Amino acid sequence: MQNILVVMENNSFLVRNIVEQLKELDYNVDSVEMDIHKISMQKSSYEAIFLYTESDTDVIVKELIYIRDKAIEENLPVFYIGDDAGHLQSIMPEYVLKSVFKRPIDVKITARIVDKYIKEYGKQVKKKILVVDDSGAMLRNVKGWLQDKYNVILANSGAMAIKYLAMDRPDLVLLDYEMPIVDGKQVLEMIRTETEFRDVPVIFLTSKNDRESIMKVMDLKPEGYLLKTMEPERIVDEVDKFFMKQKVNNALK
Repeated sequence: MQNILVVMENNSFLVRNIVEQLKELDYNVDSVEMDIHKISMQKSSYEAIFLYTESDTDVIVKELIYIRDKAIEENLPVFYIGDDAGHLQSIMPEYVLKSVFKRPIDVKITARIVDKYIKEYGKQVKKKILVVDDSGAMLRNVKGWLQDKYNVILANSGAMAIKYLAMDRPDLVLLDYEMPIVDGKQVLEMIRTETEFRDVPVIFLTSKNDRESIMKVMDLKPEGYLLKTMEPERIVDEVDKFFMKQKVNNALK
C-alpha cells in the first residue's frame, strides 16, 4: 500500500473527506498539522504530499519552505488545496507543485487526479550526476544550478571520480577537460576501459573554446560538450535535453 502525507492547517470536513477518498483508492494516509516539528516526525516513505491551507500562505512561509525542501529532497509531488496559490507558487518550483485545487472542489475528482498522477509517474527518482572539476568554486556553482532537479555528487580530481565510479554508478558525468595530474581525457579513457562503467555517459564541461581543443575532445566520443562560459540556465537546459533524448531512445529500443 502506498503512502500519502496530508499536511493541513485545520482538520476540516473537507480534509477528512479527501482522506477518506484517498483511502478508498487504497492509499495509506497520514495526516499532520502545519507544524515543522510534527512534519519532521513523519518517518514513512511517501508517494506524494497533499497540502491544505485556509489562511494566507504568507503567514506560514517557514512551514511551506520546509515542505518544499522535503519534497525536493525526497522527490515528492505536491498537491495543494487552498485559495492562495499565487504566493505558494513563488515558493514551490513548478516541477514540485503538480496541481492546485481552489475551493469549492469535488473531493472524488480531486482524489482521482492525485491517484492518476501517482499511477502514471510514481515517485520521481532524481537522476544522479557526477561533476568532476578541480575548481571548488565551479563545483559549487554547478551543484547550485542542478541540485533542484538532480542528485549531484562532486569530485575535485580525476582520481576521486574514478574512485567514486568504482563504488556507485551515476547517470551522467560532467567532466572538466583541464585538470592537473589526471586530466579529463585520461579520466574518460579510464572510464571506457572499465567493463562495469564503460557505458556511463560523459559530457565535457570546459572553458576551452578553440576548434583544436574541441576536436580533441570530440575524438573521445563523449555524449556532448558544454562551455563553462554558457549561461547557467542553458547548461541546465542542455542536461535536461540529454536525459529527455536518452528517455526517448530507451523507449524506442
